[in-house]
Amino acid sequence: MSIRVDAVAKPEAMNHDSSILDLAFAMDCTGSMGTYISMAQQSINHIVDEIVSKESSDIRLALVEYRDHPPEDRTFVTRVNDFTPYVSTMKSCLNAARADGGGDTPEAVADALYDVLNLNWRSSATKICVFIADAPPHGLSRGGDRFPDGCPSGLDPMKTARQLAERDITVYMVGCEPSITPYKHFFMAVAHMTGGQYVPLTDASSLAKVIIGGAREELSLQRLRLKVDEEIRKEVETKGVVDEDSVSKRVMNKFRDEGYKTKHITINKLQLKTSTSEAVKYSECSSMADVKKDFVEAGTTERSTSSSGDVVDVEEDDITLEQAKRLVKRSVATRMILKK
Repeated sequence: MSIRVDAVAKPEAMNHDSSILDLAFAMDCTGSMGTYISMAQQSINHIVDEIVSKESSDIRLALVEYRDHPPEDRTFVTRVNDFTPYVSTMKSCLNAARADGGGDTPEAVADALYDVLNLNWRSSATKICVFIADAPPHGLSRGGDRFPDGCPSGLDPMKTARQLAERDITVYMVGCEPSITPYKHFFMAVAHMTGGQYVPLTDASSLAKVIIGGAREELSLQRLRLKVDEEIRKEVETKGVVDEDSVSKRVMNKFRDEGYKTKHITINKLQLKTSTSEAVKYSECSSMADVKKDFVEAGTTERSTSSSGDVVDVEEDDITLEQAKRLVKRSVATRMILKK
């Protein structure tokens, strides 16, 4: 894909520090999510210890809980616990979370994404949101939706996802399968837009490893970010157009030749699948209404291969073309002025 940009003077380098991590959790707290909430409560100390010990990170944590709009749920739509450097504070927030309510199938996904965007992120941090969902947003399904025209607050998840990308906030979408399966292409599209990944889970016991793995993979990629930004700058100065595919291949080959290694989340020793063609198509839509026009639910045959016996791990290897594409996508989103 080629993206035309304004040829501007050399921009200031983004002030990134791969040793600084802001890690936010966004979690569906409706009745079906009890096991995932319980696992997060039990694992938060281990998650932080693993990241700090392996990556020497200065880490802060935040939590956005979400349910639904009344009359489907009358407890809360979202509940925000902004960033804290104290694990004990986050543990208290998680311990207060309960799985309850929910109403119709869709939930307040749009509101949760918006609250994630508006957390107090540090400009210099590697910014990651692990978004844990088992139901679609309002305005996507063609039936069983109290708010078929979308979020009652007027929030559009596609517009918010684009803003997340512009602010360099990477979203890892954890899809709780099989309930999320019909909507997985939407969640994969949001992850794709931000340079993140969709991670399928059928067993809550793997949640901690997914969070740790996502953080470690992103921190390893962040260490290469300034070099990628420089490649994008050169491309703009010489051509005025960024050919993402071409630059991604060049970046991948350059890092491999120089011996750089990156971390990779694996499930049963296999790296995560790349974004589907449907997800890529939806990621190019400007609004939720545009997504809905073409949206087709994924069939049961499209369930991922994850199962309760899967082994989630982190491995180190050469940078992949998919990782290079994600780095290039982020650089374009955050550094360049796109022509409309």
